[in-house]
Amino acid sequence: MAQVLIETDLKDVEFLRRGKVRDVYEVDDYLLIVATDRVSAFDVVLPNGIPGKGRVLTQISIYWFNQMSDIIENHIITTDVKDYPKVLHKYKDILEGRSMLVKKASPMPVECIVRGYLSGSGWKEYKKSGAVCGIRLPEGLVESSRLDEPIFTPSTKAEEGHDININFDKMKKIVGDEKAVQLRDSSLKVYEKARELAEKKGIIIADTKMEFGLYNDKLILIDELLTPDSSRFWSMKDYRPGKGQDSFDKQIVRDYLLTLDWNQTYPGPKLPDEIVEKTAARYREILAILTA
Repeated sequence: MAQVLIETDLKDVEFLRRGKVRDVYEVDDYLLIVATDRVSAFDVVLPNGIPGKGRVLTQISIYWFNQMSDIIENHIITTDVKDYPKVLHKYKDILEGRSMLVKKASPMPVECIVRGYLSGSGWKEYKKSGAVCGIRLPEGLVESSRLDEPIFTPSTKAEEGHDININFDKMKKIVGDEKAVQLRDSSLKVYEKARELAEKKGIIIADTKMEFGLYNDKLILIDELLTPDSSRFWSMKDYRPGKGQDSFDKQIVRDYLLTLDWNQTYPGPKLPDEIVEKTAARYREILAILTA
C-alpha cells in the first residue's frame, strides 16, 4: 500500500487551519494550501486515507484554473515548490504535486453550485416540490435527468454539518445584489466551459461546487475547482437517466460504509485495503481522462 499523507507537520511555518482534506498555512503574505489524502464521508473524516488523493485533487484543480483564466482570475501564485519561500524548500517531499501557494483572499460566505443534471440533494428537493432552490423545473423529470439549461443553486457555508441550499434572493441578502449576480454569472460560465471540454473526453459534469474570494476588491476563484470532491463526474457511455449514476469519486467509500452498522458519527470506521485501492484507482482514472 502506497504511503498516505493524513496530516502535515511543517514545524516552522504558521499553521492556520485544518479542513476535511486541506491543511492551510500562512507564509509571508501568502497562504500555502496542502491537499492531504484524508477522505471524509457523511461529514466524518475517516481514520485512513486514500493514497495519492491529495495530488489528484491538486493537479485537477490546477488544470481547471488554467482553463478558466479567460473567464475569471484565480488565487494561484505558483505550484512549483522551488518558487515557494525558502522556509518551505526543505518540505519538498511533502509539498510536491499536492500544494499551492496562493493569494490571501477573503472567502465569500456562500458556496456556488451549478447543476446541469438532477442528482443528489437537487433530486431530493425536486421530488418534494418540483423545484430546486426556488427554481421551478419541468414536470416529469427523473433522477439524473439532464436539465435544459444549467441552474445556479447556492448554499450557505456550514462550519459543521451540512451546508443548506438557499435561493438567489437569500444569497443577495448575504452578499449584496451586485456580488450575487457576479457570482452566479461567473459560476455558470465556468461550468458551461468545463462541461463542453469534459464532454469531448467522454465525461459528464453533472454538478459542481465552486468557491470565490475577494482579493483587492475583485472576485477570484479560490480553494479547489472541478475536482471529484467538489463535482459529480459520470461516464457518457454508461449514462442512463432514471437512476443514480456511477461517479468518479469516493462513492465506493460511501457505498461500503452504508453496508456497516455505523451511525455516521465520529469516529468513523477504518476502510479495508480493497476499498482504499479501488477508490485510489478511481481518482487516478478521472485525472488521466480530464488532463489528457
